[in-house]
Amino acid sequence: SDLRPHYENNPYSHASVIYHVQNRIKAIRNTVAIGIRSMDITEKKFLATESTFFAHDIHQSADWMPKALSQIQSPVYITFDLDVFDSSLMPATGTPEPGGLFWHQVLPFLKLVAESRQIIGFDVIELAPIKNFPAPNFLAAKLIYKLLNYIFKNAEKR
Repeated sequence: SDLRPHYENNPYSHASVIYHVQNRIKAIRNTVAIGIRSMDITEKKFLATESTFFAHDIHQSADWMPKALSQIQSPVYITFDLDVFDSSLMPATGTPEPGGLFWHQVLPFLKLVAESRQIIGFDVIELAPIKNFPAPNFLAAKLIYKLLNYIFKNAEKR
């Protein structure tokens, strides 16, 4: 969930990003975490349960999308951690873990966000390429392509 104040004595660690976004950037009104399936016990006290959607709950119910969308306010910045994908689909991350989301769970939600909220930017992080195994790299590139498509298509409507 990236909610640690610091990790290995480093406050700028990848495991601390959302903690600092929530606590240091005044312009951030809320954060919504989707696909969480692992966290350190120290992160629990910083977890906003109403705006956190765990992977195991997403796998069990289709009604997570409207609930998650209701928590998202415009303008939206999306930080997309590739390790949200199941490790069978995206093994090329620093922290691959089974039980993640799949392509056809993620894309419809991103499309829904783009159709109903103003996305002002995004990043895609945690790709750790594996030599002679380009499939994860293509997945990341295709995800960026799709998200740009959703954003620009809906920007024309505004």
